[in-house]
Amino acid sequence: MQLIHTIAELREALSQYRHPAVVPTMGNLHAGHLALVRQAKPLGDVTISTIFVNRLQFAPHEDFDTYPRTLEADCEHLEAAGCDIVFAPKESELYPQAQTFKVHPPTELADILEGHFRPGFFIGVCTVVMKLLAVTQARTALFGKKDYQQLMVIRNMVKQFALPIDVIGGETQRNEAGLALSSRNGYLTPAQREEALLLSRTLRHIVDSVRQGETDLARLEHEGMQTLRAAGWFPDYVAVRRQSDLQTPQAGDAKVVLAAARLGTTRLIDNMEI
Repeated sequence: MQLIHTIAELREALSQYRHPAVVPTMGNLHAGHLALVRQAKPLGDVTISTIFVNRLQFAPHEDFDTYPRTLEADCEHLEAAGCDIVFAPKESELYPQAQTFKVHPPTELADILEGHFRPGFFIGVCTVVMKLLAVTQARTALFGKKDYQQLMVIRNMVKQFALPIDVIGGETQRNEAGLALSSRNGYLTPAQREEALLLSRTLRHIVDSVRQGETDLARLEHEGMQTLRAAGWFPDYVAVRRQSDLQTPQAGDAKVVLAAARLGTTRLIDNMEI
């Protein structure tokens, strides 16, 4: 496995390949990331994982400076998963000058849910993903469904810019107790990790209720919010949305239930498809 830090070196390494499959990450990898790498292996002639903590998608009060950087351990895990190339640029390599050209996704998709509570987040995501797709010459790119809204935003961005890239979603990976794997889970204490299961249990209750015929989605959303608040959490949203575009679902639409909440100071997100 090659560890590459510069765009020039990456392009030289990729000159012999025609169909790179790329898994963009911010590092501090867990089993969910590695599952995406294994999913990517048969989809291209070279498998790349990018590791870059992207300043553009962090608000000033968020954890950019303290976000765990674990490159050595990440590379060990990626090599064991069959990754061929790790592209881990410095900030000065990917942004050699101020990034004044940015990708602004449509408000109806990006300024709701996560984007409503983290203004500008998806501008940062789209801008760095567009750049990473360009420098890796991606023909297939994989993103986890845990960040479902992010997957929808990126998929629509690639479609509207007519990029020759297949965007594929990987299923959410959970631990044995059902907690969705996330790099930020490392911020939780053992007791908080146990308490964090309340999020997936709350979503599972909504999923089961809809499957059993419940049609009052607003009531289910309200009850989900109240369940989290009653436990001392600070929920931003619990929402049942249409899978295709995250708008309010109509009868017969495929649905997904999404939630984001803070447990202590740690932000947790999860979703389940109905």
